[in-house]
Amino acid sequence: MIASPWLIVQVGIVILGPDREITEMPVCDSTSGNCAHLGGGDDYRLNEQLPTLLELPAESVYNNLIRYIESNDWNFIYEDTTGGTYHVHFVETTKFWQFPDDVIVLIQPTNSGCILEIHSESRLGWGDLGLNPERIDTIYDSIVG
Repeated sequence: MIASPWLIVQVGIVILGPDREITEMPVCDSTSGNCAHLGGGDDYRLNEQLPTLLELPAESVYNNLIRYIESNDWNFIYEDTTGGTYHVHFVETTKFWQFPDDVIVLIQPTNSGCILEIHSESRLGWGDLGLNPERIDTIYDSIVG
């Protein structure tokens, strides 16, 4: 009986927020409270300004991203690594309620390193209690730092 609300929410998540591939980098709506974005000229709801032009090889940043995803046991939805550019879409979930949040990362090689772009968006709801900006910080620190 105690788990009933949790189970009802889980059924709702499956029905209202199914997985779908995101194959292009999205942007946040200008009034969104459940989205954060770093890079591509579309910075939105960041806790701090982070450099997106990195003096690190694109392949190294990509390998660090894969380690981050796998070590946290997140689910891959889409991955394209053609032409030296890396586009990855994976899903993180909130701890208790298991709300799915889409994360899209684009890593483009340059002559001296790479350009990084990260998008984090809650699939359901209108707010994220600051989770998406915090997630971008965590991912950035994990793959760059």
